[in-house]
Amino acid sequence: MTATSSDLTGRARLRQAALRLFAQRGFDATSARAVAAEAGLSPALVIHHFGSKEGLRAAVDEEVLGRVGAALREVDDDGDLMAAVGAVSARMFGADPILRGYLRRVLLEDSPASAALFGRLLEGARAELDRLVAAEGANGADPEWAPFQMLCLILGPLLLEPVMQPNLDQPMFDPQVLARRSAANQRLLRHGLLGSGPDDQR
Repeated sequence: MTATSSDLTGRARLRQAALRLFAQRGFDATSARAVAAEAGLSPALVIHHFGSKEGLRAAVDEEVLGRVGAALREVDDDGDLMAAVGAVSARMFGADPILRGYLRRVLLEDSPASAALFGRLLEGARAELDRLVAAEGANGADPEWAPFQMLCLILGPLLLEPVMQPNLDQPMFDPQVLARRSAANQRLLRHGLLGSGPDDQR
């Protein structure tokens, strides 16, 4: 059956409502009926569009991954690629508390779905690292662990926001704080935590 524009609008409304509620309450604590009520639609439309609540969740995951992928595709390979990737990642997560909340809920829930989502993010991290290595030359990073380390730097503040924030003087996703953290991450990736800085290179 071909979807009409009203079907597509209803599908998008359900997906966005699910993103908000899953971020606030988690997947298990959110019913399909609650998502439909949030979207102002009939619960039967969840089954019509997605087949099940699990199908709705898969659609939300695809939406989230699509946003991440689209943002990274906008990065130009010319210039300082690492700085550009860092800026895009910081801007994307900093501007959207619902996206942060959703990823935090999903990645911490310890389920096959959360492992699968992390796996997709890991694939993206590997691709970005390949692009960075091609742009900056060979490096001594461990090829197996480097993508995990990259994701820890990006996702760590997102996952630990509730306990990190009370220990900081400014909102941790404020643009100025994000810019400073992104620059610190780039220094760490390029020179190591205890390595010599750019002014000490011989």
